[in-house]
Amino acid sequence: MRNFIKNTSLVTAISLIIALILIFGQPVSAYDFDFNAKSVFLMEAVTGKILYEDNADEKLHPASVTKIMTMLLVMEAIDTGRIKLDDVVQVSENAASMGGSQVYLAPGEEITVEDLLKSVVVSSANDASVALAESISGSEESFVEIMNERAAQLGMVNTFFENTNGLDDTTEKHLTTARDIAIMSAELLRYPKILEYSSIWMDSIRNGDFTLTNTNRLIRFYSGANGLKTGSTSKAKFCISATAIRNDMQLIAVVMASPTRDTRNEIAKKLLDYGFANYMYINKNAGNAGDIRVIGGVKSNCATEYGEFNMVLERGSGKEIETKIILDESIAAPVHRGDLVGKIEYTKEGVKIGEIDITAGEDIGRIGYFGLLQKLLLKYLMI
Repeated sequence: MRNFIKNTSLVTAISLIIALILIFGQPVSAYDFDFNAKSVFLMEAVTGKILYEDNADEKLHPASVTKIMTMLLVMEAIDTGRIKLDDVVQVSENAASMGGSQVYLAPGEEITVEDLLKSVVVSSANDASVALAESISGSEESFVEIMNERAAQLGMVNTFFENTNGLDDTTEKHLTTARDIAIMSAELLRYPKILEYSSIWMDSIRNGDFTLTNTNRLIRFYSGANGLKTGSTSKAKFCISATAIRNDMQLIAVVMASPTRDTRNEIAKKLLDYGFANYMYINKNAGNAGDIRVIGGVKSNCATEYGEFNMVLERGSGKEIETKIILDESIAAPVHRGDLVGKIEYTKEGVKIGEIDITAGEDIGRIGYFGLLQKLLLKYLMI
């Protein structure tokens, strides 16, 4: 009898452990999602791999998520030297008149580009968005034209902007999609400076006289969160492009038209949880594949090079990635840096999952008559 009770208890304990593993130990699966939002989209930022989507191409009001494109154009202007972070901007009456989220700029106030940009990223300031646009393009209207041009260049086929900040009381066509928001978010993430600002919880401008608090609560309450932009209006409801990084994998979770801020944030967290639980980011560093023989060149050998290889794979998907270098035996001069000389194939369990080009790493000219004669003489003298 004691053995029976003992065995029964053991079976019960094992059953309980198995149940707990099934409940808590398994990754969140896509079919478990039940979102209270019109549109959601989850993407890995570097590779652009889509991890989950639902109604991702419906055109919707983006509210202040619009400012991702504004921030992108500002960062590109800084990158090209058109403006600098320490440039001083004089605020126009138009910029100061913006309602909604703002830092209460006054007409004629002088403020740096950095403080304006920080105000947009951290506190979603509508007045700062317009002030930056005017400083770059002269007017908000001209800046918006560039916003739409840049959207087209990025392949944001379902997007049209009417202003820089997402205020939509008077707009008619100011619409975008969850997919397009992820596209411009990934482009903005190429600028590390933005992540410095978007990961700030609290800061200040005007020499500490005005406090900024991040509108994105995930920054404080979600592990790995580092951005990017929230938005809400009566038309748009609650939207977010939420970014987070863990184990070098940078994810972008977009939520549009959710009924409340808390619901929107919970959806974003669930999307990010799903991505981190079910996928892993693979990075193979750039390098070289050794030298390749050159025929008829001023040098006998040419250095090679190849770039980074990035990929996202499902977790628990088997053995390690295998690397196979396929290099041409020789290349004829003249050689130009960037000429294709081979490839690297990446395979997993015998299946090719990607490849990257190997290219010439230097220029090598064709050897002339006198160069060939000199080469032969040197070889003869060395005998």
